[in-house]
Amino acid sequence: MLGTIIYIVGIIAAIWCVIDIFKKPNLDLLWKIVLTIAVLATSWIGLLVYYFLIRNRV
Repeated sequence: MLGTIIYIVGIIAAIWCVIDIFKKPNLDLLWKIVLTIAVLATSWIGLLVYYFLIRNRV
């Protein structure tokens, strides 16, 4: 039960992250796709790296 909740929260957070990546106007489409694949492939680690390191620099 708890694993399912964590999984669903992870999916919602990944979708939010992908939407946030594609809202950035100053990124090329290639970088948006690379970041999206990286976030979706690495799940929670990718979300944390994006949120704390990449989000404010882009």
